[in-house]
Amino acid sequence: MRDVAIVAFAQTDHLPRTDELSEAEMLMPVLHRVLDETGLRTGDLGFVCSGSSDYLAGRAFSFTMALDGVGACPPVSESHVEMDGAWALYEAWVKLRSGRADTALVYSYGKSSPGSLRDVLTRQLDPYYVGPLWPDSVALAALQAQALIDAGDTDEAALTAIGAHNRTAAADNPHAQLTGPVPAGDYVVRPLRTGDCPPVGDGAAAVILAAGDTARSLCPRPAWIRGIDHRIEAHGLGVRELAESPSTRLAAEHAGAFERPVDTAELHAPFTSQEVVLRKALRLDDTVTVNPSGGALAANPVMAAGLIRLGEAAARIHRGESDRALAHATSGPCLQQNLVAVLEGEGARVR
Repeated sequence: MRDVAIVAFAQTDHLPRTDELSEAEMLMPVLHRVLDETGLRTGDLGFVCSGSSDYLAGRAFSFTMALDGVGACPPVSESHVEMDGAWALYEAWVKLRSGRADTALVYSYGKSSPGSLRDVLTRQLDPYYVGPLWPDSVALAALQAQALIDAGDTDEAALTAIGAHNRTAAADNPHAQLTGPVPAGDYVVRPLRTGDCPPVGDGAAAVILAAGDTARSLCPRPAWIRGIDHRIEAHGLGVRELAESPSTRLAAEHAGAFERPVDTAELHAPFTSQEVVLRKALRLDDTVTVNPSGGALAANPVMAAGLIRLGEAAARIHRGESDRALAHATSGPCLQQNLVAVLEGEGARVR
């Protein structure tokens, strides 16, 4: 098994609407940027993997059209997951670890603006007992937030502070959709207010993975993936304790997150209440810099926001701003599916 690293990362500016662009047109500048950063060309890639959702695109096999952004010639070894791009990265990581490729391009994208995202996401629910009731994504997140408040883990003022912290941090992120102080606003679904919820927008991201010495030749300071794992909660919301996330904790244990402290954490927490759950599950204290990019509360392109967390964590290692970082991605209602990765820079200092 070979060491694998993220050697390049690029993303779009995340916007409320991109009506004038197709998915392929939105992707192409990002793909060119991430390839140019490493000097690679399409023909040099050992593997290509993408993450997206046909439900967002409104048509079947929509990812085949997005492949136009990669190019039809020369042919590539390609795969796709109907998930956030973080899970596409996991598939590519397995491919490189097993020696079946030396480099991989991973990308994901999502255009949430054309339809009602809150309604589209109901299609993730159990189709027999929960789906027919049409509880939307904000209503389900509000159930989780109320469970946290009832358990004494947080209150509305603390949730407002989390939203303010993330969007203030996003002021240094040129790609963020929301930056600076955002008022708590009116209730969307009690106890969640406007400021507790993510923006709806469009965006894309891409990373390059490379193995062993290939990674060192492509990047001055690769972000080595020291561990990565993903787990899932029970599908039925009624059998889960919404104030806890055992799947996140289990994924973190298997990824080695608790073996040594991390200095940075990029958490995929679209709602302020979910950051409370994740901080507890991942045992993050005030010594860890959480969401320096602003996180999903500053930009939440569905199907790309999780991959962006991995990319943002890796970029801080590339710049020398972090030695050991944790990245988290989620999918499904109330943190149903969770992926955790631990990234380290070459010669990382032991804390």
